[in-house]
Amino acid sequence: MESEHADVSKSAPAPIHGLPRFAVVDIETSGLSTQRDRILQVAVVTVESGVVVDEWASLLKLSWPLQRLGPRKVHGINRKMLRSAPPRGEVLTELIERIDGAVFTAHNVRFDWPFIERAARKAGIAVAPSRRLCTLRLSRQLDPDRQLSHRLGDVCDRYGVTNARPHDAIYDARATAAILPHLLQAHGVQSAADLEPLYDRR
Repeated sequence: MESEHADVSKSAPAPIHGLPRFAVVDIETSGLSTQRDRILQVAVVTVESGVVVDEWASLLKLSWPLQRLGPRKVHGINRKMLRSAPPRGEVLTELIERIDGAVFTAHNVRFDWPFIERAARKAGIAVAPSRRLCTLRLSRQLDPDRQLSHRLGDVCDRYGVTNARPHDAIYDARATAAILPHLLQAHGVQSAADLEPLYDRR
């Protein structure tokens, strides 16, 4: 695992102490359907007091040799890479352990969370209820008239965050972790209580 983080060219806001731990997650999948498609790659960047304290990523072994891979030109993942990846159950167990007790954070939580929840359930792995925070939703709330794009790349551009490899799970998770403090500052978050109305409730 590379230790580099997203390049931030604008000064990040000062850390806010007293906030919960954030597990910033990104996944790459074979498509958009939780029923037909599967997780191919997952990454978690752990943030405490505004500081990245840990990161982890893994590909997931193919469930069967001809499993659908989806848009390989986008995510760059091929069958050879997945054949040598760790077993799905092993990766999902590690993932659930890493997000346990943290605020599950992603750029489009309503995409990532159902994929993870369903994959864990199919693997027989219990998933504890989690508070969820969506950076896509946070960004949209700052733009009620929808004047801007809120794709991860465009939000990164607004906050001076460089993502060297979009659609690679660890790079996207790093980028999401880098924009998170900017979004929290824009929403006036100063304490854990300020996060309550911002959590995704669906």
